Amino acid sequence: MPATTPVAQDFVPYATAAIDFHRALNIPAGPLVASRAELDSLHEHLVSLHGLLDAHTQRTSPLLPGEGDHLKAARTRLWQAADHLHAAYHASPRPGSGEIPGPDDCRARRPEGAPELTICRRHQQTAHLVRRRATPTDLHSPFTGLVRH
Repeated sequence: MPATTPVAQDFVPYATAAIDFHRALNIPAGPLVASRAELDSLHEHLVSLHGLLDAHTQRTSPLLPGEGDHLKAARTRLWQAADHLHAAYHASPRPGSGEIPGPDDCRARRPEGAPELTICRRHQQTAHLVRRRATPTDLHSPFTGLVRH
């Protein structure tokens, strides 16, 4: 009988199920805005997915360029989504006061001060990786690049 190598546990299906479960339990029907805590958690999730796709992209691209192109495109789209979540966080009502920041407040370097803004720290750390892996054109283009068939 041939020896089998144990396969690492795949936790991605569990993460997906947990998100679906969270949505079903915590997002009631009706017009409620997403809280800053929810946006922060979603941002953290997307940044984690970005890291997972980055690892797959780095390993796959040299061996299968066509598949690597698709993974690069997906990684870029995830970063764009995380970037929008970061912006939504800063545009959402502030806790306590309910004040909605103006556009000029959001463009400030630290619109609400440190150290509470873990979302900004996480975003900047990921942005550093993104700048090493993608060009500005990749990040701002509606088309994420050449995809081989």
